[in-house]
This record gives sequence, structure tokens and C-alpha cells, in this order.
Amino acid sequence: MGGIMLKKDKSKKLMDLAGRVTPGGVNSPVRAFKSVGGTPIFIDRGEGAYLYDVDGNKYLDFCSSWGPLILGHADPDVVAAVKTQVERGMTFGATTELEYQLADFIVSQIDAVESIRFVSSGTEAVMSVIRTARGFTGRDLILKFEGCYHGHSDHLLVQAGSGLATFGQPSSAGVPEAITSQTAVLPLDDEEALQEFFDHHGDKLAAAIIEGIPANNGLLIQRHDYMRLLRALTEKHGALLILDEVITGFRVGMGGAAAYYGIHPDLLTYGKIIGGGMPVGAFGGRSDVMNVLSPLGPVYQAGTLSGNPVAMVAGLTTLAKLANGRIQAELEEKNRRFVSRITSRLTNSTFNIAGIASIFWLVFQRDLPRDAKSIDRDGIAHYNRMHDKILEQGLYLPPSGYEVCFISAAQTDDMLDDAADILVATIKQEAHQWV
Repeated sequence: MGGIMLKKDKSKKLMDLAGRVTPGGVNSPVRAFKSVGGTPIFIDRGEGAYLYDVDGNKYLDFCSSWGPLILGHADPDVVAAVKTQVERGMTFGATTELEYQLADFIVSQIDAVESIRFVSSGTEAVMSVIRTARGFTGRDLILKFEGCYHGHSDHLLVQAGSGLATFGQPSSAGVPEAITSQTAVLPLDDEEALQEFFDHHGDKLAAAIIEGIPANNGLLIQRHDYMRLLRALTEKHGALLILDEVITGFRVGMGGAAAYYGIHPDLLTYGKIIGGGMPVGAFGGRSDVMNVLSPLGPVYQAGTLSGNPVAMVAGLTTLAKLANGRIQAELEEKNRRFVSRITSRLTNSTFNIAGIASIFWLVFQRDLPRDAKSIDRDGIAHYNRMHDKILEQGLYLPPSGYEVCFISAAQTDDMLDDAADILVATIKQEAHQWV
């Protein structure tokens, strides 16, 4: 790695062609580089720790497909398992032993999961778990938290209103207010607001949903006491607690954020790592709650590709390699070393790094925020302006200052040392006002 002038001719041409047949030229908006400017990179292949684009540029990848690739790109064992399954068939629309095997593995690892159902995305998992919670409790009201993202289903695309505890307003066109009116939004890390909400609305609440560790709007690591208060209040009022572990599941140790905080949620959602790089989602929890699902109960949920055998075998192979916890422990130590190498050399700057397990977030402000309103928007803008400079140095970071980064098992200490040196030098060179 080193300073380069990126070749972008093929990416620019492909973006122009894609824009003619796809909205904005992309199939997920963050890929459009709208926040950071410049031309989106069209990827040709991934290998180990690296991405290679269509113009022949090489990048050390800290995006990891937004989290699933904890083993790195094209892990040989996962690739071999997928190839074997593809030769046997890619989808059947019928039950396979692989579904049972992956379900049994997850149930054996997660104390709070007694029963689980697979779907094809994290969004689908959250949509389904909300319906399940409402069907079990007979209540309609859902509580979410500002700064937490749970996919793009209508009832969770909400933003906070003007009060301390407010009912959500749609944050996307096309979402009726009648749907979000049954979703309340609270700030994170505010025990007073949490207590006040439950005092007034707790007995009408079907469920509270929160990211295991909020990591879609910065990395907002919550206090143990706050999470335990949320657990206690839901139990007191007969509401369910849903922990969204799509990002944290099997990355923050085998027990995920539930084990990290020492709480026992009623329901959990999963995705990313449990599919080993294939599209997947899952939701599970207490068996009495899950048994309201069809065919046992009155809550309908279905999916043609749910439990897809290719995704199941990719997930099984990945989780088998993670099962003893060694990889996560090594990644946590690598992350700690990487973060320290950067922050120790920028001690006089208005810069910090939030980190947990193998996740880190570059923060252009001195104090690490725990809630959305404490994130410095000027700092986010600064990251966005720097993104292209970092890309030119051969580091692929998420194209938004709000997004977190991931370390994979394919990245060596030497790779991470080089990356840390590049980040320090770039920050010092390009951001004198922050140093």
C-alpha cells in the first residue's frame, strides 16, 4: 500500500451504464458514495484481506461487506462447502437437514434462543420478529431508539419527534404515518426518558427493540446499567425485549451482545455472519413466543428462499470455525492494538476511536458519544471529505462517516500496522485543524 492515483475509468463507465437501468446506479444507497463524493468503486473480486476493483486497484478491506466476512474474502473452507452444495442444488423450496443443523448450532450457543426461524435478510428478520411480538402480546406499540437501525421495514423507518418521548414520524417517503404512529422513539443512554416512557406507556407496549451494540449510526456502546434497566422495565410491564444482533451476533464473542451485557432478551435477530457471506437472516428466542408462528400458531410468516441450503452451509462452515471463540479473541486483541497504535500518536487531536470486539469507528471528536445527538456533524463531514484520500492510500473504508469498520481474520498485524500508519499520516496531513 502507499499513495496512488486511483485508476477509475472502468468504474466511471460502469456507473454511467448502471445509472441508466438502476436507480442511482446502485442496489443499496450507501454504495453510491453520495456522502463522500467521487466515483463509486466497482469491485471485481475479493481475496483474503483485500478487494480488487475493475480498474485493477487493490484495497485492504475494512468494510467486510458491512460485517459478514469475519473470516475474510473467499475463505477456502467456506468456498469449498458452497461449491459442494451448489453441485447438489441451490434451492429446493423444501426442508433440508442443513436448516436443522444450523438452527441446532445456534440454539446450543445462545442461552436466550430456544427456537429459531431463518429468513433471507436482516430486514426480513426484524419485520417478522416485530409481527411475532405483537401476535404473542396482543399489543401494537413498539419502542425503538434513536440512532439504531433495524432495516427498512415501514414501521421502523422512523425518526424522533420534538419531545422527550415521542411517537415516530416517517423518515422515508412512502411510509404512512398511520404505520409509524405505533412506533415510539427514545434517545439512547437516557434512563430518565426510559423510565418516563414505561411509566406512561409500558402496559401498552408489545416490545422494545434495540441493536445489541448500536453500530449503524456510529458505534454507540451502551452502559451495562442502561441495558439492564431496559431489560427490567420490559419484564415489569409484560413487554418483550428484542435484541437486534444482526451485526453483533457471533462477532462480539460467541454469545454476542447479550452475553456482553449479561442480559437475557426474549427475542433476537441475526444475519450477516450466520450466512458466511450469503444472504441470510434469522429470528429466535423463547419457544413459547416463537410457537405463535405458523404452522403452530396464528402469526403468518413465510419465505420461498428461507433456509436456503447454500446460505445454511456457508453459515455452518463459518460458525464451526468460530465455535471455540479463539478467532474472536484474536481479532479483539488485533483491534485493541490497532486502535492504540493510532490514538497514541494523535493524543493532541480532536480525534478518537470507538472500538469493541473486532469493530471500530473513527471519531473526529474528543469524547466518544453514546447517543445519536452527541455525534459531531462537523466531524462526520470531515471524515467524508477525507475518504477519497484514504482510498487513494489503498484502504477501503465505508463511504460514510456514520458507518463502522470491521477487522477480519485475514488481516495480519503487519497489514494493520501499515493501515494505522497510513491513517495517522493522512489525518495529520489533511486535517491540521483537528490535530
